[in-house]
Amino acid sequence: MSQIFNFFFGQYLDYSTIDIVLEITAVVFGFLSVWFSKQNKIWVFPTGMISTLIFVYLLLKWELLGDMMINAYYFIMSVYGWYIWTRKVDDSHVTPISITTLKEKKISALIFIATLIFVFLVYKTFDKWNGWVAYVDTVTTAIFFVGMWLMARRKLENWIFWIIGDIISVPLYFYKGFTFTSFQYLGFTIIAIFGYLAWKKNLDSKKAIA
Repeated sequence: MSQIFNFFFGQYLDYSTIDIVLEITAVVFGFLSVWFSKQNKIWVFPTGMISTLIFVYLLLKWELLGDMMINAYYFIMSVYGWYIWTRKVDDSHVTPISITTLKEKKISALIFIATLIFVFLVYKTFDKWNGWVAYVDTVTTAIFFVGMWLMARRKLENWIFWIIGDIISVPLYFYKGFTFTSFQYLGFTIIAIFGYLAWKKNLDSKKAIA
């Protein structure tokens, strides 16, 4: 039993209690944010902002620059998304769930490429481009940047990017030594799959009524 515990949580023996508590708190609010997103509820943003602020602090402290930038970007896009989701498109309706347009697909591609270049330059500048983890971090950061932008605009396809990024992040965070965060992304993967199905059902039902 102790060997299993050490395998999953042994790295936390070197962490301060406050950092462990903060990581768990961020994970809890992260779960709440993704759950509210699945439910198409505006609470996705305030809960997500709390989680990302905590992770920005922790990841900066742990010198995980790619992950820190992801969470800083999440916070900024949460503010943007909060506005988009509550913006009325007419006198009685807010921005609805919709399919990504051709223009938005082009913007998504630009965001992906620009993120790859930006993260690479940051890693090189701080001399952190020193292993395969940096490559994976760069790609997952780009995937999550696109996913967050699409979610902020209430696009169905955002879930596809979350699913891909979450699946990659599960073993990646475990390898980095952050077991709680790894478990978080495993949970995120499951919720994201159901989130996609729930949003698609919502979209299909509106098409049927129309």
